[in-house]
Amino acid sequence: MKSSVIVFPGSNCDRDVAVALEKFQIKNQMVWHDESNLPKSDLVVLPGGFSYGDYLRTGAIARFSPIMERIQLFAQNGGLVLGICNGFQILCEAGLLPGVLMRNDSVQFRCQWVNLVVDNDNTPFTGNCKQGDILKIPISHGEGNYYTDPETLSFMHSNGQIVFRYADLEGSATPEANPNGSLYNIAGVTNVNGNVLGMMPHPERCCEQILGGTDGRAIFDSMVSAIR
Repeated sequence: MKSSVIVFPGSNCDRDVAVALEKFQIKNQMVWHDESNLPKSDLVVLPGGFSYGDYLRTGAIARFSPIMERIQLFAQNGGLVLGICNGFQILCEAGLLPGVLMRNDSVQFRCQWVNLVVDNDNTPFTGNCKQGDILKIPISHGEGNYYTDPETLSFMHSNGQIVFRYADLEGSATPEANPNGSLYNIAGVTNVNGNVLGMMPHPERCCEQILGGTDGRAIFDSMVSAIR
């Protein structure tokens, strides 16, 4: 099993993801954003960070990196793509995922643990979960406020593209559980075919107890099962 973690100027979670992947016996390769070829991979990960210093708009410059053309082809051919935090923003800007990520409604950077409820367990990223499961995973972002138009939201809901929502311990997606003002408490979505996932929380930061929790393992375990 092989993965490729894409490194952009300003990425700062690429090594965190690489270490997490290795815990699941996934052989990883770091791929610089300026590469025009994507190595043979079972999984591509766009990590968190501040690509190009978040100038202009988060992810708006990184989407033009040469490697993104190869990632689009990889996704079109059914390859698994995971975008975490800034990676989620880049995928939206590149048109691989619907919607946009805007400034948090508090206009503050949020770095905290949140609870996610699994809305769809029938994806390559949640296959080892059950619908309604609660995952405790940290966030660290200033632009995690997800938005899309009502028609797209309705389609995404009916198509099972809303995978994670911010929730309380009982699984209710309450306003109080929403750390950034995200529409419908959305924390993670897929593309139409379900093989591309973008999520604002960082599962790579909670794969061992010493870091404060292990709920992120559910997502990595699910991807390994799907690849196998």
